[in-house]
Amino acid sequence: MIPIRDNRLDRYVPIVTWTLIALNCILFIWDRQGHVFGTNVVFGDLMMRPQEVVQALREPSNSFPLVTVFTSLFLHGNLVHLLGNMIFLLVFGGAVESAFGPIRFMLYYLFWGLAASATHIFVDPHSMTPTLGASGAIGGVLGCYFLLFPAQKIEIWIPFLFSFAVVSAWVLLGIWFLYQIFIPQAGVANWAHAGGFLAGMLTVLVAGGRTKVLASSNAGTDFEFD
Repeated sequence: MIPIRDNRLDRYVPIVTWTLIALNCILFIWDRQGHVFGTNVVFGDLMMRPQEVVQALREPSNSFPLVTVFTSLFLHGNLVHLLGNMIFLLVFGGAVESAFGPIRFMLYYLFWGLAASATHIFVDPHSMTPTLGASGAIGGVLGCYFLLFPAQKIEIWIPFLFSFAVVSAWVLLGIWFLYQIFIPQAGVANWAHAGGFLAGMLTVLVAGGRTKVLASSNAGTDFEFD
């Protein structure tokens, strides 16, 4: 299921969300020196490897792998990986940014990415497989949206049925979260996604809950799909 848009009417301009999308796309092209269907050649050393991060925590003299916990959030394995992440960020990021404001949203985004990476490292601390992608941080966005806007309607495209449908956000995001837990995919850091999602939910709860967050936000009101 691919999200297309939600049914919120929001005049807020999500500058940070658009900036993150632009930055990820620019780095993707730069990493491949303009060949979007090629392999990464420039920033390969900035991908996170759990075992190296664990060793850096034990041996502070070699702390560079700690940096990759953040740099890996802005790298992607291929064009499909990039587009999938950016679609979810575009559909759900603006609402969460409008709820928290741009500065807090940017800080939270990095925190969600850190939480996602930490979850992945905890589950598989001896892995030397490079880990990259914004999915964990975007999982945090989804976790926030799940609590802040559960009743919003999301228009989705179902590829295998070649059709569109409208579902409630809590249904779509709930399925997404359960999919990460119970249907792990080879080569995908599913636990990082789940960790980011839970970190996003925790952020809303620590901030005072849905009512308090939205009371002081720029979040828009509902409207019906055409």
